[in-house]
Amino acid sequence: MIYPKKLTKGSHIRVIAPARSFAIISENCRQIAKDRFAELEISVSYSKNIDIIDDFCSSSIQQRLDDIHEAFRDPNVDAVLTAIGGFNTNQLIDKLDYELISKNPKILCGFSDITCLAHAITSQTGMVTYSGPHFSSFGMIKGFEYTFDYFKKCLLNDMPYQISPSPVFSDDPWFLDQEKRDFRKNDPFWILNRGSKGNISGKLVGGHVRCIASLQGTKFWPGLEGSILFLEEDEEVSPEVFDRMLQSLIQQKDFSGVRAILIGRFQDKTKMTRKLLEQIIAKNELSCLPIIGNLDIGHTTPIATYPIGGEIEVDVSKDAPIIRIVKH
Repeated sequence: MIYPKKLTKGSHIRVIAPARSFAIISENCRQIAKDRFAELEISVSYSKNIDIIDDFCSSSIQQRLDDIHEAFRDPNVDAVLTAIGGFNTNQLIDKLDYELISKNPKILCGFSDITCLAHAITSQTGMVTYSGPHFSSFGMIKGFEYTFDYFKKCLLNDMPYQISPSPVFSDDPWFLDQEKRDFRKNDPFWILNRGSKGNISGKLVGGHVRCIASLQGTKFWPGLEGSILFLEEDEEVSPEVFDRMLQSLIQQKDFSGVRAILIGRFQDKTKMTRKLLEQIIAKNELSCLPIIGNLDIGHTTPIATYPIGGEIEVDVSKDAPIIRIVKH
């Protein structure tokens, strides 16, 4: 695997909008995010077409491709952060210049719909990409400490790090009112299944479930052999839909290569509970795999940053599970 160079003081980040337009992000949120990077002595610039917006809250395929290619082509850019998620990055993946990207390896970080883009790049170039906060996420005033900490552990440092549960979490629309927030005490990680092995390692694969599913049957499929699969979803799914999507992954020919499954915390509107999740796992005959739930991944806040294609260790032999990012 190709591991992009880490961020340091003096690095420069390019913000792109491969899904929804940056136009929906307030000026105040942008400035807060930019100030956070200034704390790290990291500068920020924006892609040419980032604020263009159409009826689908995006820009054209060509405009988004141009911005991605320019970010990787520019020798002054050290990392690429996505503005926000959306619905349509899979429109880009069969048109990207993967040779250009592989010759100019750089951090690419985002989550949700960016799952498609990240896995396409990793599968076609062998370059590790990252599931983590968007640039707009850095505009959050309260409750951002955990997210910021793990972003730095993953992208400003080479040392292995352990993923621990956040003390509190929120599922509120924080961008509507930065002062009126709803934080709740977090549960420890859930050991949903211990499987047949206590301590295992593998490559990290996964992200937004429906985005991973959209890669099935394409050349951009990440491959599950030797993998530890991490999954997250947003408020649009129900327990029944998650059950269906999980089954579609299980039916992939290479699913037998999955060594463990990590599942992110579900949003309130999904009405998913630990009990329902345990039933879904039981009826899908996953008793042989270690499975951990309630991770800080996805659409609640805060979130940790994970390397797609990186190396991870999972140990469920003790009361509290251990999740350790080994190489990122």
